[in-house]
Amino acid sequence: MTEFSNATAQLPELSVVIIGRNEGERLERCILTAQGIEGWTSKEVLYVDSGSTDGSLELAVRLGATVLPLPPGPFTAARARNYGWRHSTGEMILFLDGDTILDAGFPRAALASIRQDPANAASWGHRREICPCLSIYVRVLDLDWVYRPGETLFFGGDVLVRRAALEAVNGFDESLIAGEEPEMCRRMRNLGWRIQHIDVPMTLHDLAITRFSQYWRRSQRAGYAFASVSSRFRNTADPFWAEDAARNRMRGLFWMISPAIAILLSAVLLSPWPFTLWLLFLVAMALKTAWQYRWKRAPRSTLILYGFHSHLQQIPIFLGQMQFKRDGNQALMEYKNIAPISEKVEPRQP
Repeated sequence: MTEFSNATAQLPELSVVIIGRNEGERLERCILTAQGIEGWTSKEVLYVDSGSTDGSLELAVRLGATVLPLPPGPFTAARARNYGWRHSTGEMILFLDGDTILDAGFPRAALASIRQDPANAASWGHRREICPCLSIYVRVLDLDWVYRPGETLFFGGDVLVRRAALEAVNGFDESLIAGEEPEMCRRMRNLGWRIQHIDVPMTLHDLAITRFSQYWRRSQRAGYAFASVSSRFRNTADPFWAEDAARNRMRGLFWMISPAIAILLSAVLLSPWPFTLWLLFLVAMALKTAWQYRWKRAPRSTLILYGFHSHLQQIPIFLGQMQFKRDGNQALMEYKNIAPISEKVEPRQP
């Protein structure tokens, strides 16, 4: 591992790698904010497109980004990110999803964090939703982005990473259609690299989930990631995500089977009490979870909704695990609609 000469050295060359597929107006916001990074004179902005049909390629060209259409093959985030950073020149790589808005001060803050220790491979900040008011699903899922600052096991789609760390592990595993970031982070950590989560704004994100089917699909994708990554390391000294996957299977089965049993008992006993008691138990568990996560500093009503989400999402996550066990890595799992280029969304302030 190598380190910059000192904390005040000239800023290294930065490559911003944006990936996207049918992001519409969201992509324009992302590229413009990447081009507006504060105080970084040596940088390039690359956009890797995964088969968009909404005019995203042409939009990126008009905005002056270096456009890299992903070659034929599975349109996955892992392939797109690898294609982007391998075509870049920067010593530092800033990965962004095309549905995000970058905070202009984040790259400098992340670089300062990385420079504190030559073993620091990456640094990431706070990702939040652009408009939690869009739907109850976005309102709840916004809290899923909230993590405590400090050293972490993995990062997500938005992060500043040393090129040296990416080269050391040969980038993302392109056989994965989900969970590619945590899987790569596990390989980095096994080589002695460290990952830091810093207490600064990083990006605003646009989940664009307005229907239950989208929420369900996204949760299934999370289960798919749990199963695909944990299966690789189950019998190793570092069985990454194995406990999480097993815990989900137990919880998912419970929340699937327990209401059916309660309804059956109510029918057999001709009494509403079995199902009523099940409902009361669900409410009690949701309130307990809301209290445990009060540090996320959300309105009480949102925390309560988050409590219900934390338990009931175990069902689609469990089904996503079962889908992986049945099908393996098969195809891209999308949950968003195409966002028209003419679409305008007013972001909340960071």
